[in-house]
Formats: sequence, structure tokens, C-alpha cells
Amino acid sequence: MKTKFGVIGVGRWGIHYVRNLLQNPQAQLTTIVDSCEDRLKYCLEQFGLESSGVKVTSQWQNIEADAIVIATPATTHHALIKEVLTAGYHVLSEKPLTLNPGECLELIELAQQRGLILFTDHTYLFNNSVIEGKKVVESDRLGQLRYGYASRTHLGPVRQDVDALWDLAIHDIAIFNYWLGETPAKVKARGESWLQSGLSDLVWATLNYPSGFTVQIHLCWSNPDKQRRLALVGSEATLIFDELSPVSALTLQRGEFNRDGDAFYPINQSTEIIPVPKNEPLKTVCARFLDSITTKNIPVEASGETAAQLVEILHCLSRSLKNGGEEIKVISPIGRY
Repeated sequence: MKTKFGVIGVGRWGIHYVRNLLQNPQAQLTTIVDSCEDRLKYCLEQFGLESSGVKVTSQWQNIEADAIVIATPATTHHALIKEVLTAGYHVLSEKPLTLNPGECLELIELAQQRGLILFTDHTYLFNNSVIEGKKVVESDRLGQLRYGYASRTHLGPVRQDVDALWDLAIHDIAIFNYWLGETPAKVKARGESWLQSGLSDLVWATLNYPSGFTVQIHLCWSNPDKQRRLALVGSEATLIFDELSPVSALTLQRGEFNRDGDAFYPINQSTEIIPVPKNEPLKTVCARFLDSITTKNIPVEASGETAAQLVEILHCLSRSLKNGGEEIKVISPIGRY
């Protein structure tokens, strides 16, 4: 029997959920919800659903389904997910789960009480390049891990509900946490607001991990130099995940120094392309969500605990941003709220 789905929000990202659910043989799309009639009309036309029986509405309460995908602005997540879980639906939510770690834990508890699946779309953790990258890190081919850096920039899209930190940073933080197998102990952030008062469109975030590893992340949505690049630097090689690379998304650049007296000479320099099986991460997310509904097992990458930890880190970075770059200690949200 197919799982019946409704999708709330068919904007820039939500429409991809619709496409993937339509393509999944285990899913039946029954309802599309959006407050904008033009988006609903576009969605129907885009996928030829005018006479398919798929219902379009501006009210999610009209959904007839087993599970609901929520792809609405982050500011709406807590209240909306709470209502949807209370109504008895399984939930697949776009990241971040909420804007407050305490609210994340409230939703986790609610889902558990009702025996429902609460699954958060941390898309990059289902990306085969990221998964293969973790294998490289665990193989010790980088040598001693030293530091990491990432750049996520573009000219838009400019959000009105959250700043560049909340919009963009969760991707790189999730990847670094996954690759390192740990979460930051301390964080700090600085930013600039040129486009909208109170919403930083440039953010520099620093993450300090318990092992001593440090990460620097550059985020900006007012920079025409589009970058989607993340690197983990070791004593013998650097692992690079570059989504925009025309050659390969995942590469290993080797190189180290030979010392002769006071001089340092680069040696053993080479570039290795890491083969990665192609996949569409969101397609994998949808499939794993369906599996979770059947098995009642949520992968750790999409679990409420992972979602709450990422929101806690973002919450601390946001506090630092508002306090001029003050260093903030990160405490696990589990058991804190």
C-alpha cells in the first residue's frame, strides 16, 4: 500500500519534494498546500496534475494523507509542525527543524508520545559525496587533522524571515560534524547587514571542537562569486567538497613539507579524484522517510536529536552575532531544556 502524502509549501525547495514524491512508487501525492494561488497553479502545470485528482488548497487542515512534508519558512516550523503532529501525521520537515532548540525537543517528545515519525531534511548528509568524504576522513589519508574552512556565497536568494547564518550555515556545520564525529564546544560569529536592517547578509562563523579542531565558515547572499566549497585540512592532504567543480565534487589534494634547515620544500604533491556514485540527495531523503514510516527507525542524520543539536549551534552563533562576536559555549540541548 502506498503512503499518502501532502506537501505544505511549494516554493523554490518545496516543488522538488513534489517531483520526488510523484516519482516514488511507494508514495501517493494527494494534496498540495500553499497560500499563493500562482504557486499552486504553477505546480499543477509543471507536473501535468490538472486532472490527476491531486487536491490544491490554502489550508493544510484539508489534507487527506498519512504524512506531510513541510517546506515553509523556518519561522513557521514550530507552530505548524506541532499542529500537524497533534493531528496525527508523520512529518518530513525542511531544515532547520525550528529556530529554538527547546522547541525542537518539544516536537521530538510530541512525536514520540504519538508514535509518529519526525524526520528532518538535512539534505547534505544524504549526499553521496559527503558520505564518501567521511570514509576518506576515517581512512586517515589526511594525516593529522588541523583545521577546516567553507564558503557558501551567491547573489541571493535573499530571505526576509532569517539571516544568512540561519539560511546557509546549517549545511556546512552538519557536514563538518558528520566528518569529524563531534560537535563544537565553543562558537563565535560576526556579520554585516547591507541589504536589510537586522538581518546579516554576510557572516563569518568560527567553530571550535573539543578535539582542538577549528572551522571557519564564510556565508553571504550578496556576493556574485558563487561558491559551495568545503575543505578539511590535514598534515598530509586536504579533502575538498566543491559542488561547483567542473571536474569532481570530491577531491583529495596531497602535499606536505620536507624541511632542510630553516627552509621548507613542498613534496608529494598530487590531486586524486574521489569516485562518487551519483545520487539526488533529496530523492534519497524522501525514500528514507518512507522507510522510516514503515520500520519506525529514523536515521541519525535526520533524527530529532541531530536537528536539535544543529539548532543549538546556530542559536549560539546567533547570540554571538548579536553580541559582537562573543565566544559562546555550546551545551547539548538534550536534557537542557
